[in-house]
Amino acid sequence: MGWLILISYFFGGAFLSNAIPHIASGSMGRAFQSPFAKPPGQGLSSATVNVLWGVLNLAVAYLLICRVGDFSLRSTVDAASLGVGFLLIGLLGAHHFGRFHGGNSPGETNGGR
Repeated sequence: MGWLILISYFFGGAFLSNAIPHIASGSMGRAFQSPFAKPPGQGLSSATVNVLWGVLNLAVAYLLICRVGDFSLRSTVDAASLGVGFLLIGLLGAHHFGRFHGGNSPGETNGGR
C-alpha cells in the first residue's frame, strides 16, 4: 500500500472529524464558527452555513476515504491512519473552539471572557 493512500485516509479522518461540530451545531439551529465568518474561524456563521460547510467536509471525507485506494476498517493501518487524522483535528477543534465556548481546562485562555 502506498503512503499517499494512507495520507489520504489521514486527511479523510480530519475532514470527517471537522464535519461533526458544524453539522451538529447547524442542525440544532445554533450559530458556530466557520471559515466564512468575520473574522474567519472566530466569528459566528449561521446554522445554515454550518450545515452546508459540514456536509461539504463530509463529502470530501467520503472522497478521500472511500474513493482513494481500497479502505478497510479491518486493516489496522487504514483504520489507524484515519483515526489519527480524526483525533488530531478533534483535539485542535477542542482547543480552538474551547476558547469561545468555555471548554478549555482551568488556566487556559478563554478568549477574554
